[in-house]
Amino acid sequence: MTVTIRPGTARGTVAAPPSKSMAHRLLLCAGLARGTSVVQNVAPSQDILATLDCLEALGARYTFENGVVTIAGTDPVRAAEGTLLPCRESGSTLRFFLPLCLLSDRERTLSGSGKLLSRPLGVYEDLCRARGLGYARTEDSVTVRGPLQAGRYAIPGGISSQFVSGLLFALPLLPGSSALELVPPVESRSYIDMTLQALGAYGVSAAWAGEHALSIPGGQQYQSRTLRVEGDYSNGAFLEALNLAGGDVTVTGLDPDSLQGDRVYGDYFAQLQKGPATLDLTDCPDLGPVLFAAAALLHGGVFTGTRRLKLKESDRGAAMAQELAKFGIVLDQEADRITVRPGTLRPPAVPLDGHNDHRIVMALTLLATRTGGTILGAQAVNKSYPDFFETLSRLELEVEEHAMDQ
Repeated sequence: MTVTIRPGTARGTVAAPPSKSMAHRLLLCAGLARGTSVVQNVAPSQDILATLDCLEALGARYTFENGVVTIAGTDPVRAAEGTLLPCRESGSTLRFFLPLCLLSDRERTLSGSGKLLSRPLGVYEDLCRARGLGYARTEDSVTVRGPLQAGRYAIPGGISSQFVSGLLFALPLLPGSSALELVPPVESRSYIDMTLQALGAYGVSAAWAGEHALSIPGGQQYQSRTLRVEGDYSNGAFLEALNLAGGDVTVTGLDPDSLQGDRVYGDYFAQLQKGPATLDLTDCPDLGPVLFAAAALLHGGVFTGTRRLKLKESDRGAAMAQELAKFGIVLDQEADRITVRPGTLRPPAVPLDGHNDHRIVMALTLLATRTGGTILGAQAVNKSYPDFFETLSRLELEVEEHAMDQ
């Protein structure tokens, strides 16, 4: 899909979309719980549909109507030999479900599309090799065989918190207790805290046992619940960033006490408005594209803790460097540091490329509201925010969608 954005000023009040990160967690817990659970305020993004597909593959049954998922839980151990879990392009889904597949001595395959299987999985591969568990990877799938045993696990804390969360979902179901030792540095700690919050909401106990360790009692069972997904700071940031481009937008539905690390965006926006700030993205890597766009709109900026941006749906530093150049803005990328140089935005003379990355598309849209522009591959927003462009239209922006890229 190609989208053309006309220069304009966003105005209005809009609710933040549901948190994709918390929806993954609540749905997964619901799918493992005894009885029937209800999860409210769920958006049908491609990533969330992938998680529901995988729960169904493991034996859960659900309905999804008007943002409400009603789900009858399952025991993942009972799924048949050769069960296929279609993870689409969702890194969270793949990394959350792989340890659940290892609970059984039956072979399970997790498939992916796009760049999913090119993203790091070495933490799980090393774990399986060290413990004699089955692990075989191809370009578009990974096949595993357990059974996983309770015990002490040491894993790196600086690659992705999703590996930690994946083990946290599975280990409580084992007969014995376990411990996770995270080799520092531990990044995206807020996402681990969100997983612990979701586990606790479904009656499962796990807790920090020091700065770099987690304790997980065994023999537990998820309990059915009725819960509501909170608003999403990650995508809410793109809406509030419209104010940096001269807009008058109020974003509602965000919990000020949320554990989401991306809630820091308000403070980061304020620092960028004051001048070319230096900001750390270690615990909020998903804010990278919108912050780079904000820096381009304002006074430039320096961003540290950026090395993991290479491992997302695109190499986000390189992608933003390529696209910002079309606006006349220079982005310099180093190993763990990105600098957006101050400059004057100019209308892009050629179409912008979404790089098959939802957050790149939304960041480019922000800039295009100032200069105008056409974005190829805009359908990437379906990964996390399917009605993003409809929302912009409600905010009085002129958006023209074309079914096919031109």
